[in-house]
Amino acid sequence: MPPALFSRRLFLQHALAATSGAAVLQAQAQGLTGPAYEVTPWAGPVSALGLVDTTGKTWQAADLRGRAVLINFWASWCEPCRAEMPTLQQIADFYGPEKLLVLAVNFKEQPARALQFAQTTGVSLPVLLDLKGELARRWGVKVFPTTLSLDRLGKPRQRIQGEVDWTSAAAEKLIAPLLRA
Repeated sequence: MPPALFSRRLFLQHALAATSGAAVLQAQAQGLTGPAYEVTPWAGPVSALGLVDTTGKTWQAADLRGRAVLINFWASWCEPCRAEMPTLQQIADFYGPEKLLVLAVNFKEQPARALQFAQTTGVSLPVLLDLKGELARRWGVKVFPTTLSLDRLGKPRQRIQGEVDWTSAAAEKLIAPLLRA
């Protein structure tokens, strides 16, 4: 990894931890000795989804059943979110929505801003709008990006806080158990 990228990522990690008041990212050197994210168990609740996407569809918990799901909370002002988004799109394309559904939940931005970001970056994932941050608050999302995972049976599994390269071998180890359940 180029030194400039390492320094920027490390700076962003420390700034994120300092501003959120939580030591979310481990004190490991970003990208050299450990991941840029932290994985913890997540227990839900999933029943309180109810967000509208940029096409006008309202998503409910029932829409998620029968396939593994990644629910990614992001914002266009979040540099790690912006870096992570293309890899989320790649795994969504690789598995297909019948097997792995990836939902991108935009945090407290105007719909036009979220849609513009998706269009300019080539993201075709469903972009859900959490206009007031209510879903993020209910589900305890305080760090961006945060990805919540559900297995094929709809059971909440993990909270992944921080930037993930979803095309990596480490990410495959997070996804594989969701598909088997």
